[in-house]
Amino acid sequence: MSKMRTTERLRKASLKRKKNVKSSSQSKKLCQEQIKVEVPRILTGKEATYHSFKDLIEIHSIRACLLSWYDKSKRELPWRRMAVTESDLNKRAYAVWVSEIMLQQTQVVTVINYYNKWMQRWPTLQDLAKATLEEVNEMWSGLGYYSRGRRLYEGAQKVISEFKGEMPQNAEELQKQLPGVGKYTASAIASIAFGQVTGVVDGNAVRVLCRVRAIGADSTSSTVIEALWMLANTLVDPLRPGDFNQAIMELGATVCTPKAPLCSECPVKAHCRAYHQVLKKQESVSKRLLGNTLSKISPTPDIEECENCSLCLPDKESWVGSLGVMNFPRKAAKKLPRAERTLTCVVTRKRTAGDAEEYFLVQRPNIGLLAGMWEFPSILLESVMTEKEQKCKILDRLTELLGSSVTEKNFQYLGEVVHIFSHIHQTYVVYSNSLNSASIDTVKQGRKKCPSFRWVTKTEFQQSAVSTAMKKDVKRIYGSETNRNKQKERKHKTSTNHGGKQLSVDSFFRPTVKESL
Repeated sequence: MSKMRTTERLRKASLKRKKNVKSSSQSKKLCQEQIKVEVPRILTGKEATYHSFKDLIEIHSIRACLLSWYDKSKRELPWRRMAVTESDLNKRAYAVWVSEIMLQQTQVVTVINYYNKWMQRWPTLQDLAKATLEEVNEMWSGLGYYSRGRRLYEGAQKVISEFKGEMPQNAEELQKQLPGVGKYTASAIASIAFGQVTGVVDGNAVRVLCRVRAIGADSTSSTVIEALWMLANTLVDPLRPGDFNQAIMELGATVCTPKAPLCSECPVKAHCRAYHQVLKKQESVSKRLLGNTLSKISPTPDIEECENCSLCLPDKESWVGSLGVMNFPRKAAKKLPRAERTLTCVVTRKRTAGDAEEYFLVQRPNIGLLAGMWEFPSILLESVMTEKEQKCKILDRLTELLGSSVTEKNFQYLGEVVHIFSHIHQTYVVYSNSLNSASIDTVKQGRKKCPSFRWVTKTEFQQSAVSTAMKKDVKRIYGSETNRNKQKERKHKTSTNHGGKQLSVDSFFRPTVKESL
């Protein structure tokens, strides 16, 4: 019953938001005009037939099938409920904006909790604009790609200061005016929140469109991207543009997946050229097995492809039968992330014996990787160093920061922690140092500008704007302590079990089981 009510609200809200289309005849006319203008501009010859949509009946069938499937099968997500139930355009657009920024490079299951907390704390643009960047970074901590949160915050402030709290209501202005908002995000906000008739092309839509129209060229190339936007703008339903765009993305996320796609459950498989290629290949194999043909089977199904086509599978990349529809899309090989090594020292102290342990954090610069985030004192290694040289370097840095000489009395090596950023393979060489003095409260002021710093408890650390990599470093400490305790327990039990006999020297040097990070 609840799902039926939600569907009905969705239908009514979508009809209210339609602006440019008043009847079915107008919808067909608009679609025809789009095809006449867009297809010849981008595609020529057979490409315009094979890799595009020129048949109005097929276009309307895809729209109807996809929207019907979406109404029945879509996941219930908090930002979708807001888009349906919120009548205030600015609140609706803000809710969509937050979700789209969070969903960039991040899975839905991870985003949901962050989104709910965010909207509970800052339910409107005005609320977000009043926050501090530190608060935003703390809320974003653990979500990754931290510049997204900063740009969202800066965008909210710009809307309040320059547009009197009114969000731009079309994709062109959204992309032009809001920091961190590209073509896809702008189109998603405009179609879902404001009902603008514009398509969207994200990773899921790329996969769906490439398979439906058998586009096998590099999906990151400018030629393919332009063609995909043309297809998206041709297909988008003028009466329900936001729902249609969400439907095509939902299809890519749940059915037309990168691996193990559920073709049998696809609502548009009848219109999918990749799926038809698979069926034709299977039919050819069946005929040969049954002895109905002696002809050699081509590695690529006999299909109506184009000669010298910029969108078909490249000649050097033949059809791989075991992949099926997963032959599409094709991507260029990713550039390997550069390798970096960073010295990191987890500095702790206790003011008194009964106090909670505190961690020493410094703040990163406001530009660059992890801008404005908090971290343990760290030094990027630009050359290979021995362990002794590493100790000297990190101790010198701690002395510089803490304002008094730091010795290696409680200094120890913990191991290495690997963290993969989008473009950096970062290895943290982790040390720890426990300070006995509780009077160290100031950072030494030298000629160079010193970073902001603070001491935090373990609970405060978890709530601070620190990266996942720093949390891994803390896990390394407690993991090492746990391993040491376990070793002591094993040693005690073993000595007892051996009746007091002395163990071999080798038993003391067995490697500790590496902790899974």
